[in-house]
Amino acid sequence: MILIDTSIWIDYFKGKDNALPLNHLIDSNKICITDLILTELLPSINHKKEYELKELILSVEKIELDIDWDDIMNMQLYNYQNRINNVGIPDLIIVQNVIKNGLSLFASDKHLSLMSEIFGFKLYKGEFA
Repeated sequence: MILIDTSIWIDYFKGKDNALPLNHLIDSNKICITDLILTELLPSINHKKEYELKELILSVEKIELDIDWDDIMNMQLYNYQNRINNVGIPDLIIVQNVIKNGLSLFASDKHLSLMSEIFGFKLYKGEFA
Protein backbone atom coordinates (compact mmCIF):
# COMPACT_ATOMS: atom_id res chain seq x y z
CA MET A 1 0.00 0.00 0.00
CA ILE A 2 1.07 3.55 -0.71
CA LEU A 3 0.15 6.42 1.56
CA ILE A 4 -0.64 9.49 -0.53
CA ASP A 5 0.64 12.65 1.16
CA THR A 6 -1.30 15.90 1.14
CA SER A 7 1.30 17.44 -1.18
CA ILE A 8 0.50 14.89 -3.91
CA TRP A 9 -3.27 15.23 -3.49
CA ILE A 10 -2.97 19.01 -3.91
CA ASP A 11 -0.71 18.64 -6.96
CA TYR A 12 -3.15 16.07 -8.37
CA PHE A 13 -6.12 18.42 -7.95
CA LYS A 14 -4.09 21.12 -9.75
CA GLY A 15 -3.25 18.73 -12.62
CA LYS A 16 0.50 18.78 -12.04
CA ASP A 17 2.58 16.16 -13.88
CA ASN A 18 4.37 14.86 -10.77
CA ALA A 19 1.03 13.60 -9.41
CA LEU A 20 -0.18 11.85 -12.59
CA PRO A 21 0.92 8.38 -11.37
CA LEU A 22 -1.87 8.71 -8.81
CA ASN A 23 -4.36 7.83 -11.60
CA HIS A 24 -2.84 4.36 -11.95
CA LEU A 25 -2.61 3.90 -8.18
CA ILE A 26 -6.28 4.81 -7.74
CA ASP A 27 -7.29 2.40 -10.52
CA SER A 28 -5.22 -0.41 -9.03
CA ASN A 29 -6.58 0.24 -5.50
CA LYS A 30 -3.10 0.54 -3.97
CA ILE A 31 -3.56 3.75 -2.00
CA CYS A 32 -4.39 4.67 1.56
CA ILE A 33 -4.88 7.81 3.62
CA THR A 34 -4.88 8.83 7.29
CA ASP A 35 -7.09 11.08 9.39
CA LEU A 36 -4.23 13.57 9.55
CA ILE A 37 -4.14 13.89 5.74
CA LEU A 38 -7.94 14.02 5.61
CA THR A 39 -7.84 16.84 8.17
CA GLU A 40 -5.49 18.78 5.91
CA LEU A 41 -7.62 18.21 2.78
CA LEU A 42 -11.29 18.15 3.77
CA PRO A 43 -11.81 21.68 5.11
CA SER A 44 -10.94 23.19 1.73
CA ILE A 45 -12.95 20.55 -0.16
CA ASN A 46 -15.96 21.18 2.09
CA HIS A 47 -15.59 24.95 1.79
CA LYS A 48 -15.59 24.68 -2.02
CA LYS A 49 -18.61 22.33 -1.83
CA GLU A 50 -16.80 19.69 -3.90
CA TYR A 51 -18.98 16.85 -2.63
CA GLU A 52 -18.04 14.28 -5.30
CA LEU A 53 -14.37 14.85 -4.54
CA LYS A 54 -15.10 14.46 -0.83
CA GLU A 55 -16.81 11.13 -1.51
CA LEU A 56 -13.83 9.96 -3.54
CA ILE A 57 -11.35 10.93 -0.82
CA LEU A 58 -13.43 9.30 1.90
CA SER A 59 -13.62 6.06 -0.09
CA VAL A 60 -9.84 5.59 0.10
CA GLU A 61 -8.71 2.96 2.61
CA LYS A 62 -7.88 4.67 5.89
CA ILE A 63 -4.90 3.66 8.01
CA GLU A 64 -5.31 4.35 11.73
CA LEU A 65 -2.62 6.53 13.28
CA ASP A 66 -0.51 5.12 16.09
CA ILE A 67 1.60 7.93 17.53
CA ASP A 68 4.65 7.26 19.69
CA TRP A 69 5.72 10.70 20.94
CA ASP A 70 9.13 9.53 22.15
CA ASP A 71 9.79 8.14 18.68
CA ILE A 72 8.65 11.44 17.13
CA MET A 73 11.09 13.38 19.33
CA ASN A 74 13.93 11.01 18.44
CA MET A 75 13.14 11.28 14.73
CA GLN A 76 13.23 15.07 14.95
CA LEU A 77 16.56 14.94 16.81
CA TYR A 78 17.94 12.64 14.12
CA ASN A 79 16.68 15.08 11.48
CA TYR A 80 18.53 17.95 13.16
CA GLN A 81 21.68 15.86 13.39
CA ASN A 82 21.41 15.23 9.64
CA ARG A 83 20.68 18.89 8.82
CA ILE A 84 17.06 18.26 7.91
CA ASN A 85 15.42 21.25 9.52
CA ASN A 86 11.88 22.63 9.75
CA VAL A 87 10.08 19.29 9.57
CA GLY A 88 6.62 19.76 11.03
CA ILE A 89 5.05 17.39 13.53
CA PRO A 90 2.38 16.26 11.00
CA ASP A 91 5.10 15.05 8.61
CA LEU A 92 6.89 13.26 11.44
CA ILE A 93 3.63 11.50 12.35
CA ILE A 94 3.14 10.50 8.71
CA VAL A 95 6.66 9.11 8.42
CA GLN A 96 6.39 7.27 11.73
CA ASN A 97 3.18 5.59 10.60
CA VAL A 98 4.55 4.76 7.14
CA ILE A 99 7.40 2.92 8.87
CA LYS A 100 5.19 1.22 11.49
CA ASN A 101 2.72 -0.02 8.87
CA GLY A 102 5.28 -1.04 6.24
CA LEU A 103 3.83 1.40 3.72
CA SER A 104 5.41 3.38 0.92
CA LEU A 105 4.91 7.14 0.75
CA PHE A 106 4.04 9.20 -2.33
CA ALA A 107 5.02 12.79 -1.51
CA SER A 108 6.58 15.75 -3.26
CA ASP A 109 8.15 17.52 -0.26
CA LYS A 110 11.95 17.58 -0.39
CA HIS A 111 12.38 16.99 3.36
CA LEU A 112 10.35 13.76 3.08
CA SER A 113 12.69 12.58 0.34
CA LEU A 114 15.68 13.33 2.57
CA MET A 115 14.02 11.56 5.49
CA SER A 116 13.42 8.45 3.36
CA GLU A 117 17.18 8.20 2.89
CA ILE A 118 17.96 8.30 6.61
CA PHE A 119 14.95 6.39 7.98
CA GLY A 120 14.82 3.77 5.23
CA PHE A 121 11.16 3.92 4.19
CA LYS A 122 10.19 3.60 0.52
CA LEU A 123 9.33 6.78 -1.29
CA TYR A 124 7.15 6.16 -4.34
CA LYS A 125 8.40 8.07 -7.38
CA GLY A 126 5.96 6.99 -10.04
CA GLU A 127 6.93 3.36 -10.36
CA PHE A 128 8.24 0.37 -8.46
CA ALA A 129 10.39 -2.41 -9.77
